[in-house]
Amino acid sequence: MRKTILISLSVICYLLIVHIYADAKITGPCVNCHTMHNSQNGAVMATYGADGRQWKGTGPYPALTRGDCLGCHGMGTSNKIVSIGGSEIPQVYHTDGSGDLAGGNFAYITGSKSPVTADRNSAGHNVIDLGAVYQETILTGPPGYDTPVSNTDFTCAGKRGCHGKRNPFGSSGLSALIGAHHNNVDGKCDVADENYNSYRFLRGVKGLENTVDKWQNKDANSHNEYFGATTPMSDDCFSCHAHPMDVDPANNTISGFCGTCHGDFHFLEGIGGDTASPFTRHPTDVTLPNSGEYTAYTTYSVGAPVARTTVPDIPSSTVGPLGNTDDIVMCLSCHASHATPYADILRWDYRNMVAGGGGSGGCFTCHTQKNQTP
Repeated sequence: MRKTILISLSVICYLLIVHIYADAKITGPCVNCHTMHNSQNGAVMATYGADGRQWKGTGPYPALTRGDCLGCHGMGTSNKIVSIGGSEIPQVYHTDGSGDLAGGNFAYITGSKSPVTADRNSAGHNVIDLGAVYQETILTGPPGYDTPVSNTDFTCAGKRGCHGKRNPFGSSGLSALIGAHHNNVDGKCDVADENYNSYRFLRGVKGLENTVDKWQNKDANSHNEYFGATTPMSDDCFSCHAHPMDVDPANNTISGFCGTCHGDFHFLEGIGGDTASPFTRHPTDVTLPNSGEYTAYTTYSVGAPVARTTVPDIPSSTVGPLGNTDDIVMCLSCHASHATPYADILRWDYRNMVAGGGGSGGCFTCHTQKNQTP
């Protein structure tokens, strides 16, 4: 009887935890994020918060918010996670010396953190939210595809961004995210048909958000899990337009999402027309080979993460022959999303990847024999 009661209590506790994670919505006083008229004592509310902290810009902003996307998530402080009224807010622009969150850090573009590459524009996505001085000056659009997004209108969210609803006839910025924060599904996102239940509000993308060390890829046991497929999407209309007019990946993968702007790099035709080596471009949404040198990649590396063909319930530390599912090569195996210290938003300095040089990490995480000295 006692054993039965303990098991029942354990199941109840587990279900409560799952329920809490599944329904983890933004909480706290409304004034932390919203202002009714953007006016108080003759001053705009968007400029300074109740705690004296300066927001970005002066407003007013859509959804009655007191700042734009970077107003909350890009404060430029020395902390990668800040607190507003007791709520933790992840930062994609900061100077925290302890490291960056999983998505990277726009500070490598602005120079607040020093990039390794001389061309700091190539260190990340040059969203216009950072300011005109940091606008991309070499490329006029996303490399690898022809889309209506340009270097002068690429932003954080909406029809010219990554987060929220992307519809060519819709809106950009906060308007494309209305309701997402208040309905947020935190943790396992395996539905992905709305903003709030998609991985990191990337509409249409499935994945598992780290709920222990939130927003971080900390180590082999604590990290996000990404969703992948064994075959990339094809270069056709229905791959990018799973819903009429909206732009979201039909296969629900993070690589498919990147492919909606960088199709030549990630569509099946772009990598050579099939999933067999040799490839004409580095493949994504293909299975990590379970033979040869690849079998040595057995412990999950946050420096070269893999995707899974099923969204797991908890992060897994195993890869390759030790894993229970297919492990997938994806865009984020090599790149971050916002910005990194390295050229082309890579996770490592490609110039230091020397075949036969005895190095480690980077390319050699998967290609484990290429670094062996002859």
